[in-house]
Amino acid sequence: MSRRASSNLTAAGLFAGIGGIELGLAKSGCATRMICEIDAGATAVLDQRFGIPVEPDVRRLKDLPRVDLVSGGFPCQDLSQAGRTAGIVGGQSRLVREIFRLLRTRTSGPSWLLLENVPFMLQLQKGKAMRYLVDELEQLGFTWAYRVVNTQSFGLPQRRKRVLLLASRTEDPREVLFGGDAGEPSRQFTGSEMCGFYWTEGLRGLGWAVDAIPTLKAGSALGIPSPPAIWDPTDGSIGIPHIADAERLQGFPAGWTNPAATVIGVRPGHRWKLIGNAVSVPVAEWLGRQLATPSGRAPIGDLISRGEPWPQAAWGSRGRVYSVDVSAYPVRRTAKSLREFLKRPRTPLSLRAASGFLSRARVSGLKFEEGFLEDVEAHVREMQQSVAA
Repeated sequence: MSRRASSNLTAAGLFAGIGGIELGLAKSGCATRMICEIDAGATAVLDQRFGIPVEPDVRRLKDLPRVDLVSGGFPCQDLSQAGRTAGIVGGQSRLVREIFRLLRTRTSGPSWLLLENVPFMLQLQKGKAMRYLVDELEQLGFTWAYRVVNTQSFGLPQRRKRVLLLASRTEDPREVLFGGDAGEPSRQFTGSEMCGFYWTEGLRGLGWAVDAIPTLKAGSALGIPSPPAIWDPTDGSIGIPHIADAERLQGFPAGWTNPAATVIGVRPGHRWKLIGNAVSVPVAEWLGRQLATPSGRAPIGDLISRGEPWPQAAWGSRGRVYSVDVSAYPVRRTAKSLREFLKRPRTPLSLRAASGFLSRARVSGLKFEEGFLEDVEAHVREMQQSVAA
């Protein structure tokens, strides 16, 4: 693999969203030459934050610029548990085909392709989405590797797993993705840590996270953009984080999505959707630095048969797939506690949201930390009194 400095790398971002990949790559020294995004709110953010023209529709692109890396966090609505689960042929996620169309127009480049999406696509329809992606890549002459990576690995108190699929016609993606492994950490609730949970759930799961929040996401089981709630056992409060703290939980500066509201006038719910859809900035920064200084480690792993479940990390070429034993934590950066990290006041969870969650939790068979449901009940009573007053 070539050992070029990251400052010499150039990139084009497709399905750029609010620029998580692009900002992370910039922090590693990689310069973005083109951005493509169709959402008007996201485009307003990209316009102000990057200062380069934004192509509005990947379907209308005729060619790719000459860059080293093409990236795409292609739409996940059809691949996520919170979405429609229509699979890779769904109306949104099938847009990844546009990336392959564009790659066919430029057979001499780029050196790298990065795709990002939710880990549920490894299971959905028995892994049909991943099979489609790697088959397309191999037809184009790429060697590929992927790894599930957790945002918590980079010091942010958000438990967020995403698949990073890296491919190249000329380089070895294993040396980039599999160079380090800090191992899965364990965190036990001691009674004083803030805990994040999904208030839109309550029957089958909570997304419970100790001293962190569960994944910020664009939608929920209720079909609405909804930030997770936070329980503080020291005072019994139940609230949702400020949107500026949500931006920081993704690695963006506070206020990053302000242009979506000030320029386009999007509603707060749409800003939450933009943040939930974003790629965590430090994940992209780590990848950019790995591209600049690859580890030289290229594990072979264990050959798996076609049709077997997709593992958490693998690589392949010419029809062969090898499982690699690495965790979702390539590094282990010290994180502030969630209590220290949050800088702005939390908004109390609404009466409707808290009451709905409580009613579902009461009839579920789920186990809860001691004092949690009692605090939710107290929160509901307090909100009822506030409304009555």
